[in-house]
Amino acid sequence: MRIIVGISGASGAVLGVEVLKALRRVGDLEVHLVASKDADKTLEIELKTTVEEIKNLADVVHPVDNLAASIASGSFRTEGMIIAPCSMKTLAGIASGFSNNLLLRAADVCLKERRKLVLVPRETPLSGVHLRNLLTVHQEGGIILPAMMSFYSQPESIQDMLDHLMGKILMQFGLEYSRFRPWQGI
Repeated sequence: MRIIVGISGASGAVLGVEVLKALRRVGDLEVHLVASKDADKTLEIELKTTVEEIKNLADVVHPVDNLAASIASGSFRTEGMIIAPCSMKTLAGIASGFSNNLLLRAADVCLKERRKLVLVPRETPLSGVHLRNLLTVHQEGGIILPAMMSFYSQPESIQDMLDHLMGKILMQFGLEYSRFRPWQGI
């Protein structure tokens, strides 16, 4: 099973790192990473790390400007892609089909091949343009999974909230995440 992880330059760089860590914990996956040029800046500002330092969390790392990479082609089979965080710039590129870098092209491939594309948008408040772009991607088959806090799991830390979100993301691919506590009812 192959999954592509994209990290854009939006705030919330920890989300991309946590997705990579969660996929590592699941095991038996081939994880491909592509990060935008702005992702490196955000990783440094928010986490005091760089794309270079998180590369070991992926099996394959693709330069964002390499449009000849394997993940740029529909003939390269994957289960799909997770973009976390997903900036509004990246969302706009996906919604309009403007695939001028590998992050956008890999997302475009997922949509055209009807593979899972899970976007974890990071922006607040949302403008009408953002909402239209989210709707467009949804109508094309993308899954919009905002980084929303849940309280029914009674989180005691930010890590608990992140683990809950990672569980929700991995569920989209039918993957179990041991740190996720699903709702059991009353």
